[in-house]
Amino acid sequence: MPARIRLQRHGKKNQPFYHIVVADGRAPRDGKFIEKLGTYNPLTNPATIELNCESAVKWLKNGAQPSETARRILSYKGVLLRRHLQIGVEKGAISQEQADVRFNEWLQAKEAKIASAKSNAESAIRDVKKARMEAEKKANETKAAAVAAKRKAAAEAEAAAKAEAEAAAAATEEAAPAEGEATEAPAEA
Repeated sequence: MPARIRLQRHGKKNQPFYHIVVADGRAPRDGKFIEKLGTYNPLTNPATIELNCESAVKWLKNGAQPSETARRILSYKGVLLRRHLQIGVEKGAISQEQADVRFNEWLQAKEAKIASAKSNAESAIRDVKKARMEAEKKANETKAAAVAAKRKAAAEAEAAAKAEAEAAAAATEEAAPAEGEATEAPAEA
């Protein structure tokens, strides 16, 4: 069975982290491997891929077959394009300098695209945080206004109750001496 370029799972439950390895096709997924080519972390945005491209091209040249996911990763990093250009150089269709120029142009375009995606993701996160903060401020202002209105209503009710109590006390004081004078007046007569 030929060698396979595939992923070897590491990491905790629900936190996958992969090693990109060359292994015998009969070996278990996380078992023995021939050579480690790099790592792949799908949890970051965009995914973090570290890969030894020269070694991967060498293994592809020697007949190693990549799995579907490994093929996508190799394509994303330009290993398959480099191998394709190398075949063109070996057949004499293009020179090594032309192959290097084409690969470097592709690599610069790819890096610009990745940088653009990272900046867009970061700005989207910033916008979401900003919107969340504004919504929180608005909610806090609404709550503060409601609390202030409630306190004002309670203070007005308290002031009204105090005014009523004072008016009732004043009315009782006025009524109490008038009754006392009335009782005293007949006693003098």
